[in-house]
Amino acid sequence: MAGRSGLHSNATSDRPGVLKLEREAVSLVDRMPELLMEADRIAATVAHGIHGRRRAGPGETFWQFRQYQQGEGAHLVDWRRSASSDHLFVREREWEAAHTLYLWPNLSQSMDFKSHLSGTTKADRALVLMLASAELLVRGGERVALLGLTTPTASRRATQKLAEALVMNSDTHAAQSEPPAQRLTRFSTVLLFSDFLDPIEKIRETIEAMGAAGANGHLVQILDPAEETLPYQGRTEFLSPDGSQRWIADRAESLRERYRARLLAHRAAIQEVTHRLGWSFLVHHTDRPASEPLLSLLMRLQGSHGGYRWMGSSSDVTEHTA
Repeated sequence: MAGRSGLHSNATSDRPGVLKLEREAVSLVDRMPELLMEADRIAATVAHGIHGRRRAGPGETFWQFRQYQQGEGAHLVDWRRSASSDHLFVREREWEAAHTLYLWPNLSQSMDFKSHLSGTTKADRALVLMLASAELLVRGGERVALLGLTTPTASRRATQKLAEALVMNSDTHAAQSEPPAQRLTRFSTVLLFSDFLDPIEKIRETIEAMGAAGANGHLVQILDPAEETLPYQGRTEFLSPDGSQRWIADRAESLRERYRARLLAHRAAIQEVTHRLGWSFLVHHTDRPASEPLLSLLMRLQGSHGGYRWMGSSSDVTEHTA
């Protein structure tokens, strides 16, 4: 089972620790092309179901023609387009007030967990969701950045740039179970993909610091289904993420009720913080399609910005268990 260990190795002075980080970095490099392809596929699937992602508004880019409405100034009329019709037409421009969104996937050791109930690790799902979100946001004209690693960009290659930054900094990024501290611009948005199993005090401090900077936020808690249900029976050995601690339960099923109560209490504490700040919180299990939380997240993004490009209905419930 994935959990938190109070022991931390000094990778800079411990040779085995350095070699382990190097292997993890190489593994991330090997997986990244496949994860990028999966993220692109999921982004395309979700984008196909979103209608009218862009909208009219102040900007320089032509958007569409619409019929002239009584009371509007004559200078708005496109006379060339109107000459070929019995109606007057106005040339609308596309809304270009881009938002800045900071993304962060937790790639620490606890995210490497995968049980027999799922086909993917939490880390890989966090990467896919982060990259797919970045791809869709850039397609919508927004600026995206990796917390602590890159500056905001709206480049069409933004997703690849984020992936490259993760690979180049995989040794330091993999050691962090909390988002790095960074000065956020006011009214920016933060998207965090993690299991959020750290002590609630650390989570609360991190989220409140971002909220105090004026940022809006969305949390996606990624859990293996076994972490939600504790499906084990009989004598079971549990290991800490780094393998330094182990504990044997004679009857694992006897722990299920207490374990579930503590997990729900921990989740409720996170929800209390996000609700107080006006942030959203989603729960996603790795045995479910990645498109489910991505679509829910985008609908919440639409609801959190009065003029956001993704147009559609949004029900901002406190928790969505996919």
